[in-house]
Amino acid sequence: MNKPEPYLQQLKRPLQFLLLLWVLQLLHSTLLPNMGQFGIYPRKVWGLRGIIMAPLIHGSWQHLISNSVPFLILAFALVSFYSRVAVKAFLMIYLLTGIGVWIFAGRAFHIGLSGVVYGMVTFIFWSGVFRRSAKSIALALAILVLYSGYFYGLVPKEGISWESHLIGALVGIFVAFWFRQNREPDERTEIVFEEEEKKPFLPRDIFD
Repeated sequence: MNKPEPYLQQLKRPLQFLLLLWVLQLLHSTLLPNMGQFGIYPRKVWGLRGIIMAPLIHGSWQHLISNSVPFLILAFALVSFYSRVAVKAFLMIYLLTGIGVWIFAGRAFHIGLSGVVYGMVTFIFWSGVFRRSAKSIALALAILVLYSGYFYGLVPKEGISWESHLIGALVGIFVAFWFRQNREPDERTEIVFEEEEKKPFLPRDIFD
């Protein structure tokens, strides 16, 4: 029996995670319509359970689909380009985003994976800024082109947990900085942007 291709193997865990989300959404839409109560409810002790549960629960199938596609793309990029820190970075983004929402967000049930997705976007982009390897910069530029529209998700809007988006984005920047020294074997060379030698406005010997 042939071994699976490397890229298929890299997608195994993200696909398993998505399968869990889709099974939970099926339960939510049929047998357990009140699953939203397991989301994050800020500054209530019982709302702490949402730190783990909230990213797994979505308000509708459309909500889940809108998060599933970008998550799969970003997860593939994460495990392909930053395999040394991919799992640790994802867990930090997942947990710190939830903690931040519990501390700072408005009083409502916050559910959905979008905060984590925002954290993955900013992690990949800012890793390019902090690491400055050719690979990380190229990936950061690709992310900027693909997900530039995510800036609109940071604008306060009724019915959307924009706080999760903002906190997730800030957490992603922090995690990128935290792991900036954990370089992959193929990104040892850092691109250095040398400043152009500054020429004096007047010749140095003009008053000699």
